[in-house]
Amino acid sequence: MQYEVLFVSQTGNTEKVATAIYDAIPDGDKEIQRLNDHTPLDLAETYFIGFWTNRGTCSFEVLDYISDLHGKNIALFGTCGMGNDPAYFERIEKQVSAFIPEDNLYLGTFLCQGKMPICVRNKYQELLEHGDNDALARRMLHNFDTALLHPNEEDYQRVRKFVEEVMLKIGSYQ
Repeated sequence: MQYEVLFVSQTGNTEKVATAIYDAIPDGDKEIQRLNDHTPLDLAETYFIGFWTNRGTCSFEVLDYISDLHGKNIALFGTCGMGNDPAYFERIEKQVSAFIPEDNLYLGTFLCQGKMPICVRNKYQELLEHGDNDALARRMLHNFDTALLHPNEEDYQRVRKFVEEVMLKIGSYQ
């Protein structure tokens, strides 16, 4: 198989981005599936591997999987609830891509904001109600409310552009 879209998604955001990536890959030999402990390593030539972000990185299962890939083309993608901040996204990319062995061709990372569970908002609301760092609590509530709108159509447009750029890097875009 030529292309494999693998993903881990806790709230559905990363799954939505994975589907958009799959749809953007030109017709051909491609598959999409959830990454789990039993996902074989030699599925494709090119991998799009997706994750949700927790505290600036991804789950161990993603890190373990990409650490075991060799001689492949690898593009990463992910969603995170915290801010639409390019500097934060860059730190996430560096943190996760560092696990890709050097004998692979790293093709880049796509990241976008994604909505979070309501329990997160409740935690921020409690901070505000208790007067614990009001400015931070207000910023976190604003971020949560903004994240409710993601991934959105602008994110999906960026996904399509990302896939096109990846295809150009490996010489497969038609």
